[in-house]
Amino acid sequence: MTDAEPTLDSLKEILQVEIDADLLQLALTHRSFAYENGGIPTNERLEFLGDAILGQAVTVSLFRDNPDLDEGELAKRRASLVSSAALAEVGRAIGLGPHVRLGRGETMTGGADKGSILADTVEAVIGAVFIDRGPDVATDLVMRLIGPLMRDPSRFGVSMDPKTSLQELAARRGLGSPLYAVTESGPDHNKHFIATVTVGDLVQASGGGSSKKAAEMAAALEAWSSIAPRA
Repeated sequence: MTDAEPTLDSLKEILQVEIDADLLQLALTHRSFAYENGGIPTNERLEFLGDAILGQAVTVSLFRDNPDLDEGELAKRRASLVSSAALAEVGRAIGLGPHVRLGRGETMTGGADKGSILADTVEAVIGAVFIDRGPDVATDLVMRLIGPLMRDPSRFGVSMDPKTSLQELAARRGLGSPLYAVTESGPDHNKHFIATVTVGDLVQASGGGSSKKAAEMAAALEAWSSIAPRA
């Protein structure tokens, strides 16, 4: 990007938040870009913070707005709303991809639309807003971003068991069984998993999580979301 400030200003307008430009740019800095530019700071610490802010805001909202749901159902809904697939959906909805600072390799392989990168960047932006504007503004942002998903009753069917739902959808379309591949990174006490699922020749999707199961579920939900609307 040759003109960062107008790009940041346009993103601020989308987010409806006035935030320090340097902090927002840090939230948009993927590790691939940082590596190619002398090891500058990445958005990973902000992502860690944003994940916690997101989880708390969604948990409180679900608890307050659904007095008839038990703990198990609330937990399932929260998991679906904060999943990598859901956050990637949010990232695409607000056009976040072109704003993310990526290395050349990630750019060439379509990193601006990768689910895991979009999801992580959404969390980093939430973390940056929390740091700069405080908890109330950050919570308001989470509700603006996640609110449309909360109000979509259809997503709480597939999201509860995305691997089974994807398997059934693939069978109906004659695509064969979904194939999963999982990679892991990080130290033993803080591992991060990335799952990629391939469904026939139709789609390849990815998702991340703190366990192999969570990553596969996130990838399955993203794949299902991509295939289901197709005729």
